[in-house]
Amino acid sequence: MSKRPTIAEHLKASGVSRRNFVQLCGMLIATAPVGLSLTSKKSVLQVAAAIGKIKRPSVIWLHFQDCTGCTETLLRTSAPDVAHLILDVISLDYHETLMAASGVQAEAALRSAIAENEGKFVLVVEGSIPMKEDGNYMQLGSKPAVQVLREVAAKSAAVIAIGSCASWGGVPSADPNPTGAVGVDSIITDKPVVNLPGCPPNPYNLLGVVLEYVTMGKLPALDDQGRPKFAYERVIHENCPRRAHFDAGRFATAFGDEGHRKGWCLYKLGCKGPVTHAACATRHFNEIADCWPIGAGIPCVGCTEKDVVWKLGTFETVPIHLATPPDNYPPIYSPIGGVSIGAAALVGAVAGGLGGATYVYSQRFTSSQEAGAERIEAGQAEKQLDKKSDRKEV
Repeated sequence: MSKRPTIAEHLKASGVSRRNFVQLCGMLIATAPVGLSLTSKKSVLQVAAAIGKIKRPSVIWLHFQDCTGCTETLLRTSAPDVAHLILDVISLDYHETLMAASGVQAEAALRSAIAENEGKFVLVVEGSIPMKEDGNYMQLGSKPAVQVLREVAAKSAAVIAIGSCASWGGVPSADPNPTGAVGVDSIITDKPVVNLPGCPPNPYNLLGVVLEYVTMGKLPALDDQGRPKFAYERVIHENCPRRAHFDAGRFATAFGDEGHRKGWCLYKLGCKGPVTHAACATRHFNEIADCWPIGAGIPCVGCTEKDVVWKLGTFETVPIHLATPPDNYPPIYSPIGGVSIGAAALVGAVAGGLGGATYVYSQRFTSSQEAGAERIEAGQAEKQLDKKSDRKEV
């Protein structure tokens, strides 16, 4: 470990320009504007200087029940320099997908990486872990997967569960869950575990957590599900580019209809953005604008939420918690008295927000209202018949 170069030294030896490194730090700041001590209230040059001084953090990456999508999101960036930079900033000492070794050589590489960095490396886990050992669903080096995880995690400094499968079981844990798939924090309880759910998660979230830990000596602030707040504190609905359409009560009702083509809100098509905590709306994938589900016209499925993506129907709507317009608007003064433009705008915005909220909550009472209307009509019809029969008797 004493011979491990600093990040700045390694980048220089690899021929990476300082300009590209500063750009990467700028992306990191944009991804985590708050919540990371490393980037909070610091300029991009200050962040670059702080990161450049530390030794490249050792990362050991284990695969379990997964599709390798989380690894792909790290490698499939639109600008190859970004993936190259990330792999230059961290020292990926073991990764089954990226390494050339296999079999006995791979096992030896893992043991060597652990021995050289014991107590200091960050363990990244991709994929869920099968707990039903009777079916021998997964073995690594003739050992059950859960045993490998426990042995490697015991010698790590911290554990990062990347992706929804590693965070809480993901796809393999869907009913009937034949392998007994669970997330990492269901097994590892004596080490700090950071969950980065997503299918896949954004690679900058991983980079931010690793660099915060090795630079500041601590993990970022986590929510009650072990997710870093800098990336999962807000729901997608807050920053969704289609939010204005929701506030105005404009909804797409079918794929390909006029509203869908115009980019209206996807709530009625089952969008789970109002209950999904993620930064997808502000940090798109592969450095491509609108490269995320809602940007492509597809409702959010809630892949970062354990009780959403595999618990709710695809087109099932979810409760709205934030159906109110902003509290403050920039003041606009009218020089001629009367109702100002600003006041008119405020009234319009409030009316739009109430319109969206009214639609959402009205859905809960639609069936009961219709049933009530039918009962009223039936009652009125009976009264008319009674009156007619009374006249005949007279």
